[in-house]
Amino acid sequence: MNDQFAAIDQAKGTLLDLAVRFGPKLLVATLILIAGFVVSRWVARWFARALSRIDLEPPVRMLLMRVVRLLVVMLFVIMALQNMGVELLPLLAGLSVAGAAVALATQGVLSNVAAGLTIIFTKPFRVGQYVQIVEGQVESITLFSTTLSHTDHSMIVIPNRKVVGEILHNYGRIRQLDVAVGVAYDTDLNSVLAAIQEILRGNPRVLKDPAPFIQTTQLGTSAVVVAVKPWVSVADFGDATGEINKAIVETFRGRGIVIPYPQHEVRLLGQNG
Repeated sequence: MNDQFAAIDQAKGTLLDLAVRFGPKLLVATLILIAGFVVSRWVARWFARALSRIDLEPPVRMLLMRVVRLLVVMLFVIMALQNMGVELLPLLAGLSVAGAAVALATQGVLSNVAAGLTIIFTKPFRVGQYVQIVEGQVESITLFSTTLSHTDHSMIVIPNRKVVGEILHNYGRIRQLDVAVGVAYDTDLNSVLAAIQEILRGNPRVLKDPAPFIQTTQLGTSAVVVAVKPWVSVADFGDATGEINKAIVETFRGRGIVIPYPQHEVRLLGQNG
């Protein structure tokens, strides 16, 4: 029994000794870390105000703010460790070994980060533009992935490593319609082109600049094909296509412009009966 009390007293003494020796240092280190988080937030807000005066993409601004905040926190962590009397060189060596192991285990993640940095700084596309990797409008670009919105109201999340190095069709913020209409060979083509110009001028979705492309492009088997290719904003692409097709049919009917059906002439030669 006496031995148990002696062991308890010895443990209490050891704990008290550790508290006396390391308690103040631990308290100061904790205060340093708290101050570090507070200062990092303040510095990040100040840096954000400074960056707002520069024309930068939102992902670039967010990345720079996070880097600055991380550097400030790391500075205070080093100060806290030094206050605790921790030897930094062996710690850094251990962290480098652990970092190498983590890098090997997360090659896919790191490749996404590298690709994300490439996208952010080379700017092959920006938020709000319409691209065709898997077709959609760019909603966000992060270090790990790019998010697109599709016309069917679904979201597409693409790992950045699948974007960099692939063929990318960037429509930007406008798209060109590809409408074609056939008219009979005996039709006055000037009146057809004038009617189409009038239709496009009356549609508020059609952009004046760039100017619409309207031209006869093909002499078909039963009709002269006229290409109608105006530009509209990405958001108006689907609606504008339907509206222009409908307007062409109604206008041509009202003006007696014939849109011929495909025709095939069949001749029967020399029947023996």
